[in-house]
Amino acid sequence: MTRPADIDVRPITEAEFPDWNRALNTGFLQAPAIGDEQLRARRNQFVPGRLLGAFDGDRCVATFRSFAQELTAVGGAAVPADAVSNVTVSPTHRRRGLLTRMMAQDLAAAKERGDVVATLIAAEYPIYGRYGFGPATTMTEWTVDVPRAGLDPRWAAPEDGGRIDLVDGEDVRKLGPELHGRLRRAQPGAVSRAELWWQTRTGVLSMDGSAWREPFYAVYRSSAGEVEGMVSYRADDHWGDAKQPLNTATVDWLIGVTPAAERALWRYLCSIDWITTVRSGWRAPDDLLPHFLPDPRAARITTQADWLWVRILDVVRALEARTYDGSGALVLEVADRDRLTGGRWVLEASEAGASCTPTTRSADLVLGVGELAALWLGDESAVRLAALGRVREERAGAARVADALLRTSRRPWCPDMF
Repeated sequence: MTRPADIDVRPITEAEFPDWNRALNTGFLQAPAIGDEQLRARRNQFVPGRLLGAFDGDRCVATFRSFAQELTAVGGAAVPADAVSNVTVSPTHRRRGLLTRMMAQDLAAAKERGDVVATLIAAEYPIYGRYGFGPATTMTEWTVDVPRAGLDPRWAAPEDGGRIDLVDGEDVRKLGPELHGRLRRAQPGAVSRAELWWQTRTGVLSMDGSAWREPFYAVYRSSAGEVEGMVSYRADDHWGDAKQPLNTATVDWLIGVTPAAERALWRYLCSIDWITTVRSGWRAPDDLLPHFLPDPRAARITTQADWLWVRILDVVRALEARTYDGSGALVLEVADRDRLTGGRWVLEASEAGASCTPTTRSADLVLGVGELAALWLGDESAVRLAALGRVREERAGAARVADALLRTSRRPWCPDMF
C-alpha cells in the first residue's frame, strides 16, 4: 500500500482531466470509461486551480472540484461562496486522509479569495461536520394522490386571469435565468445558477453521457402577462389491469415567485389527463403545496432530509450580511478547529442592520462553526441545539435570545443539487 505521504494532492492540469473524470466516475459507482462527447461537455466545468486530484503515481485516485457561487442570506444579500462538488476517493485509497488534504487546500484558497462561506450537498451525513460544515437547509419531497386531493376535475385554467403555456427548451433558456434571479433574491438558501445549469437542464449538454429525453416545460403568466412561474416535469406510462390510467408526473424543478404562480402550476400538474400521482421534487419543508389542496393529506412526505450544508469562513461578514427582524445583542464564542475563522464576537442586531465585532466580554453562547452555520440561515434552533448538547449557554436564556434574532418566519430552501 502506498504511504499517504507519497500520494500527491494538487490541482490537476487540463491534460489530466480525462483521468480525473475516470476517477470521478469510479468514486460515484458509474462506468469508468467516459466518451468524447461527455468529456467535451464536462470540460465546461474545468477552471484552473479549482479541480484537485490525488495521484498515486500516474493514476488519479481522488477528486475534488469547487466553483464560484453566490448564496442568498436572510434578507436577500448575496454572499460569495465556495461551492464544493465532485468529491470522491477511490475504494482502493480510502482512510488515508486524502479528502482531508483536498478540503484543507480548497478551504484555505477560498478564505484567501475572500469567500464568506463554503457550500455543498452531502451524499452522506457524517462526513462534512469534521470540516466545519453544518446542515443549513432541509429538503422535502411530497407525493400527491391526485384523486384523493379533492380538486375540481373540471379545472381548465387559473382563476386569477393568468395563463399556463407549454414552452420548449429555448424558451426556458431565455426566460428562466431572469425568473430564477427573482426567486433567488427573495429566498434565503438559494444559490446562483450559471448558464451551464440551463444548458444541461434543456439538453444542450449532457454531463452523464445519457441520451437526452426532453421533459415537458410549462410557464405561468400573470393576468398582466408577466412570467411568474415555470416547471419542468416528466410523465411515465402506467395503466392498471382494468385499463385505468395510473400515470405519475415527476417534477424536475418548479419556480414560483408568487403564491399565485405556485398554486397555478401545482393545480395544472394535478389536472393533466391520466395523471393520478404527482411527485413534487425537492421542495422547502414548509412549502405551500399540501395546503393548496382541499385535502392536504393527499400530499404525503416521501423524502425529508438535510440538504444544503454551509461552512462559514468569515463570521463577521456572514452575520453582518443578513437581516434581523428584532433587536438584541449576543456574545458568541465560535470554535473552529481549522482556524479559518472563529473567536469571540459581539453581535448587535436590529431591523436597521447589524454589527459583529471582536470582544473580550464573557460569552453568552459557545458553539462550533458548524453549529453557527446551521443557525445562520434561520432554520435551526439554538434552544434545540442546546438540548442536544451541541451549543452551550454561558448565560441563562442566551439560546432563546439567539432564536429570537436568527430564526426566520419561513424556512430557508436551496432548490438546487450541485
